[in-house]
Amino acid sequence: MEGNGYGGPSNNGEWVSGDSALPNNVTEHAALWRRDSAGKFVITDLGTLGGLNSSTGEPQKNDIGLIVGSAQVHRVDPLGEYWGAGYSCPNANPCTGHQNLVLGFVWQNGVMTALPPIGGNNSSAAGANNLGQVVGWAETATHDPSCVPPQVLDYKAVVWGPRRGEVHELPTFPGDAVAGAAAINDRGDVVGLSGTCEVPDGNDFGLAVHALLWRNGSVFNLPGLGGVMNNIAFAINNAGQIAGQSDPPGDATTYAVLWQNGRIINLGTLPGDVSSDASDINAQGQVVGVSCDANFDCRAFLWEKGVGMIDLNTLISIDSPLYLIGGFGINDRGEISGTAVPKDNPNNATTAFLAIPAPAAQIAGGTAQKRILPNNICASLQRRLRFGRPTTQRAIGP
Repeated sequence: MEGNGYGGPSNNGEWVSGDSALPNNVTEHAALWRRDSAGKFVITDLGTLGGLNSSTGEPQKNDIGLIVGSAQVHRVDPLGEYWGAGYSCPNANPCTGHQNLVLGFVWQNGVMTALPPIGGNNSSAAGANNLGQVVGWAETATHDPSCVPPQVLDYKAVVWGPRRGEVHELPTFPGDAVAGAAAINDRGDVVGLSGTCEVPDGNDFGLAVHALLWRNGSVFNLPGLGGVMNNIAFAINNAGQIAGQSDPPGDATTYAVLWQNGRIINLGTLPGDVSSDASDINAQGQVVGVSCDANFDCRAFLWEKGVGMIDLNTLISIDSPLYLIGGFGINDRGEISGTAVPKDNPNNATTAFLAIPAPAAQIAGGTAQKRILPNNICASLQRRLRFGRPTTQRAIGP
């Protein structure tokens, strides 16, 4: 399996979830990397629900062993909505078998369990907390003529659990057709988005109109930068700080943002880039994500209050064999997981990475030349993206 590292590290640092392409590079499975007795990361294929593809949600870093995501069943979607088109593989975009139905899943102790829709055919899970609650989105039975083809049915933000078989629909922001929940903290606060009805592509709803916070049964619109698209809240910590993205007026680009104390902060981009996306936030308020230029040559970033946005490649050894292109998870120990490309990159392939904080005296970075990425990786990033410091790292895939 070829690691993509789209998940996040657990807070105890013992496992990392993500996605990995199978040897044929035309299908992908959700994956788990765990340390063995020697401290080496060993990969586990989490499988599917009977179809060809599966994927983990992001970010997720609970400490009770829950991994959530979406997986295909063996049946083809009878309405031709093809939620499986969100799976992206190195040699097939979308992955082979994308026509099958998709269901959210929760994986624990070696068992993958399907999470049902609420009257429709498809569902997807994105995040979980330490109370065993899982959030995502699920189709209803409502045929909506306003949906952008091939989508037919509406879908709503939901919370599954904590009891088995329990599912709660969250209110959609007034005027919007559909909604999805991306993350939940241990206080039960949920964040996500709502907007127009179209096929959800991973966490990307394309025309997301409102970034949302659900608290105590009520829905709240989070202020944006002025655009009418790509307003999405992706992650929330237990202090209520929220990371995500928003468009400025005109919707010509997208910026990583932080919501706190009722206001929005534009985190900007790395020098020379035009767009960014914040994927996760930890208890210390550190944010990780991706910053890209106009050609989708992207770099992983770390943002810290008082420091600003930092290219993660400047915080690792100049002798590292990896170039870090996306930061997708950060735990409370400051460990960052994401996607990288080998610098020699003979197969235009990506690998998962885990960046581990090291003492300041051991910092061996400082500068990093921006790299031009292979076309297939730029295309994958464009499809995927919605638009102490890490100074040692190790590849954890393939």
